[in-house]
This record gives sequence, C-alpha cells and structure tokens, in this order.
Amino acid sequence: MTILSLRNGLLAGIALCAFGAQAAEVTPLRDGWRFVRADAPGAEAVAFDDKAWAPVSTPHTYNIADSGVGGTKARGEPEGVYYRGPAWYRLALDHAPKPGQRYFLQFDGAALKADVYLNGKKLGTHEGGYAAFRFDATEVLKAGQNVLAVRVDNARNTRFAPLNGDFFIFGGLYRAVSLVEASDVHVDLSDWGGPGVYGRTESISAGQAKISAKVLVRNDRAAPASVQVVTRIVDAKGATAAQAQAMTRIRAGQSLPVQQALTLKKPKLWEGRRSPYLYRLKTEVRVDGKLVDTADVPLGVRTVGLDGEGRFLLNGKPYALYGANIQMPTRFGKGPIVSDAEIDEDMKIMADMGVTALRLAHMQHPQRVYDEADRLGLLLTTEVPLIDDHDASDAFRENLVQQMRELIAQNVNHPSVALWGIGNELRASGEAPNRILAALQATAKAMDPKGLTTYAHCCLNDDDPIAQHSDTVSYNRYFGWYWTEAKDIGPWADALHAKMPKRPIGVSEYGAGASILHQEDPVMRRPVADGYWHPEQWQTTFHEVHWRELGKRPYLWSNFIWVGFDFPSFKRNEGDRAGINDKGLVTEDRKIRKDAYYWYQANWSDVPMLHITSRRDVNKRIAHAKVKVFSNQPSVRLRLNGGAWTTVLVEDHAAVWEIDLVKGENLVEATTEAGGKTLTDSVRWTYKTNP
Repeated sequence: MTILSLRNGLLAGIALCAFGAQAAEVTPLRDGWRFVRADAPGAEAVAFDDKAWAPVSTPHTYNIADSGVGGTKARGEPEGVYYRGPAWYRLALDHAPKPGQRYFLQFDGAALKADVYLNGKKLGTHEGGYAAFRFDATEVLKAGQNVLAVRVDNARNTRFAPLNGDFFIFGGLYRAVSLVEASDVHVDLSDWGGPGVYGRTESISAGQAKISAKVLVRNDRAAPASVQVVTRIVDAKGATAAQAQAMTRIRAGQSLPVQQALTLKKPKLWEGRRSPYLYRLKTEVRVDGKLVDTADVPLGVRTVGLDGEGRFLLNGKPYALYGANIQMPTRFGKGPIVSDAEIDEDMKIMADMGVTALRLAHMQHPQRVYDEADRLGLLLTTEVPLIDDHDASDAFRENLVQQMRELIAQNVNHPSVALWGIGNELRASGEAPNRILAALQATAKAMDPKGLTTYAHCCLNDDDPIAQHSDTVSYNRYFGWYWTEAKDIGPWADALHAKMPKRPIGVSEYGAGASILHQEDPVMRRPVADGYWHPEQWQTTFHEVHWRELGKRPYLWSNFIWVGFDFPSFKRNEGDRAGINDKGLVTEDRKIRKDAYYWYQANWSDVPMLHITSRRDVNKRIAHAKVKVFSNQPSVRLRLNGGAWTTVLVEDHAAVWEIDLVKGENLVEATTEAGGKTLTDSVRWTYKTNP
C-alpha cells in the first residue's frame, strides 16, 4: 500500500498494513551515487567502471561553481559562459522485489533532459527540466544488486523548452530521486507525474459545496479485478466531512478513471489570506475487501473566475492579486538545492510583506512552494517554460504540451493555483508561436475546465495575436528602468484599457535593480566600467511611483513586482557583481530586505510597522537631509540626536522630516504606538565636511 504525499518534491512513503494488505514502501535514493560532469559513452552498462567518478548525494547540481559567472564586455561575451552539457550519475542499489508489487523510479526534477537506465536497459527519456516524472521499473528490477544510470544534459536543445531565459539553467538531478513500490492494483502513477487524483469544487451554494473527484486506478494484474474506490473529504481536525464510494471492474492492464460526486455540508471556504482553510481528499482502493492503495491530496473549497470588468474573482467576489514574481528558489553556493526550511522562509518573507499572490516564474517550482501557498492563502500563477524564443517544429510544440500536462496534473489540486501561464515574452509572432499558444491554451482548458489561463506579454504590440489566446493577459513593463519614466506606467495602462475594455489585463512584471552596496541620492542606473550603477534609492523611488499608479487602477487583474529575491543570471553583469539579477526586494542570501520591501509592507500589510529608509546610505554628502519613514500608522514621532520628539503625519504610507545633520555621527530615531505596542526604528548617519 502506498501513501502518496507530494511535498517538496519528495514522494513520502509510509509502510502500513491494513486488512491483510501487503505493506509497501517508498525509498529515497539519496546517498551512494557516483558522478562525472562529462559524457561517458557506455556508462549505462552494469559492468562500466565508475570508480574514478566523484561520490555525490542527491539532490545534486553540477553548476554550483558557475552561478557567479556573468557576461563581461572585457571578455567580449554578451552573456556569461557556463557549462551546459551532459553528465552521468550511477547508483548501485540492493533490493528484494516482492511478488505482485509494482516498482517505479521517480525523479522530482532533472534538467533538462534525462535518459534513465536500469541494469543496462533503457527505461525511458524525459525532456523538460522542472516537472516530476516516473518510469515503471518492475520488469527490470531484480533481487540483489541493481545499477541505476542516468545521463542528464542541460544543453540547449530545439526539441524542448526553455530555449532562452534570464536565469541559470542548473543541470543535474537537482531534486529528489525515489524508488516507489505499489500494489499491482493501484492509483495510477503514470498520469504525467501527478498523484492520479483530481479533486474539484464544482459549485458553492447556500450551506453546501459540490465536489467532484476523479481517481485513476490501474490494474497491472494478468486478470480483471473488481475494485472498490472510497473517497473521503477530511476536515482540518481529521474528521470525515463527506464520503463517496464506487465499484468498478477493471480489465487486465487497464487504467480507468473513477468519477465520484461528494456533497460537503456547511463548507469552510478557502478564502485566500483571510481564511485559507484546507481539507484533504483521501482515497482508498480495495480489491476483494482488502485495502491495496491510498492517495491523499489537498482540497480547498473555492472557485476562481473573472467578472465583466476583467477583475479576478475568488468565490464569486472581486479579489485583488498583488505581490511579487518568484524565480525558481535558489541560494548562493547551493543553486536550486534548497531545503524545506529555506522555501518556508521565502514564503514567509513574502507573506509578511502582505502579498495576496505570487507569480511563479518561469517554470514549475518545487512542490513545497505550492504546499506553503495553500497553507498561507497565497494565490499563484504558475507557468510552462516557454520563454522569449520558440522553435517551429512539431517536437517543440508537443514537448510544451507535455510540460503543461505535467504542470497541471501535479498541481491542479492545490487551491492556491489560480491561473496557468502559457508563456512569457515571445519575441516573434506568426504562425508557429500562435500554434504553440493555441495548443497550450487548449490543453489547459481540457485538463482544468474551471481554471483560468494567462500569458505574460512583452516586446511586441500590446494587442498582438499572441496575447489573445489566454483567458487573461498581463504585461512585463519597465517604465523608469529600461525606458521613459516610472510615472508613465499609469497612462500606458489607461490607454490599453481603453483600447481593450473587455480584455482582462494586468501587470506581470515591473521592477528596478538595487545593490545594497550602491548608495546615492536617487538617480537612475548609469553605466560604470563593465556594468551599471544600481542605487538602492532609485529602486525605492521607482516602486513608490509605480504602486501609487497601479494601486488606483482596479481594472488591472494582477500586479506582480519583478522580483521577490535577487537570483543568479548568467546574462547579467551589473549592480555590484556579475551573474546576479538584483531587482529583488530581498537580497539573495535573504539577510537584507531592501527599502522597497518596506514600502509594499506599509501598503499591503495589516500588521503595524514602521521603517526608516536609506539606512545603508550612512555617509551623507550634505548637512541638510530628509528622513523618510514608511509606515501603515497615521503618524510617527521622530527625533535627532536625542532631542525633542516631532510628530509627523504619515501621508500615503510615508512620513518625511527634514533635518540638519551635525558633523560626525548622527542618530535618527522613529517611534509610534499601535495596538498597545510601541514600534521603534533607528539609523546612524555620518556627515563629514570636505577637508
């Protein structure tokens, strides 16, 4: 019996025995791997000598040392050069297969292409670096020692996406690998890497909710089987709130969808940040009364939609989606090898800022991200890696359809997932890209008829045909950073809304770079040596202007900052170091929340806060200075160098106080009272006259 719980990319297994059913296990394959960052012809063979290879554990990436590489003009490179090519992993594992059981190798992420061999036999090839996938190893796995060999290749390949992107493509088995054991009658594990169960809120009315469940059951026996499927909705306390059961006969070798309808009385809704109540949908599969398999997926009772004015609806009511983009979680020195705790930290940082939603750019993220979004009540858009470039071949289009199917099968049960993204910033229009987007839209609507889709548009006419396939469209716009002025974002949005009044439009990216080492009175980025000067103050001003424009336009269904956290990008050589995109509101090490972070917290969070800006600009150049404090309170009190307190009104979430610094060190303090608590903040600035 296998209990499936996709969490942080790990397929967790619990050995159980009930009603005489044979226990089953899921075995993480972490240690004992041998690795080489090169092609090694013949390495799939059992007798291949890998003694000279390096010992590694999974998850593992072979691009850690490359993550600080960025393009430099001095080397004549428009983009950084890092290793993109093949590597091999080999693992010897002892196993004792049980009669009547099925065995699957699961990979939670292997970038970008993986060829998997067991005992010298090829189990299959997976193209696409960000979704989980499984291969049936039952007929090849033997008693005693087995040899698993995997060739991984992160080179650009026109057969599959992505072809481009402003980020590192870390190669390797960078998410967990597991051996999964299941009964020979089981919830189907070949459904695009998903759990084989689909739960959906069909309707919500007074006092009840209609829930549908589709359970894919596979019979791998040599004879037909009479199967009972029992599905329960379990509340947060573990009590059964609704139940359905069905009997069906499944032919040998057949996978059959079992449809069930459940009525949930007095449901507690999943209502975003206000109340993210979670049920569980638990399924049992029985043969001749014996429990042979179970599955367990999240269930949030909620609906999503759009109204006639293009606004996003949660449970039939307008719900503003604002927040940040999150690039696939990485950490300096670790790349994508991130822990549950690190993902939880990221999600908490964003939740503390007051976001209602996140855009997961530009590919499928680890399962832990979706789990935490469910728990915190954060709405998500999540997308396939169709980024910038495309290939006109059928193979490329079919691969994207595959990646969309995987994305939906693996994440459709998460109530946090609000929209499926069908692409980002295609740089060319015409027949081929429109065919791709049409195929992705059709796939998403077929797999999730009640779900919504979106597309992040840039670099072509705003109303280009490629922006018309999805249910909504959003735009990547960088007024005040790459072009014109920050204030132009508002008039642009108004003109677009007037041109397409019935089309749901939003903003999927807007942002500005900020190095915490670059401190200066607000000036836009400027060339310096082999890159650009990125003063933190400009990012702050940029975001102040942008949110004052965007926040007063309710017809925008989404507003997503680029980006939540600084992240590695091989194309970049700007700011304070190469190979980093520093448009994050938080530094890559998560130690510093930049001033712009607190601007949004003041606007979005209900938790009382105050923050003095320019705290890193410690060496002041003139005596007369402005103190700016972000707060969500009506007023703050300020003082300089222990003098008298001055009360300053907070206007549009900012209080400004002009002071004259003395020579040497100056202490600026701020305080306010909220909810019976005293909030304080302080900075130390030094003013030195020219010698």
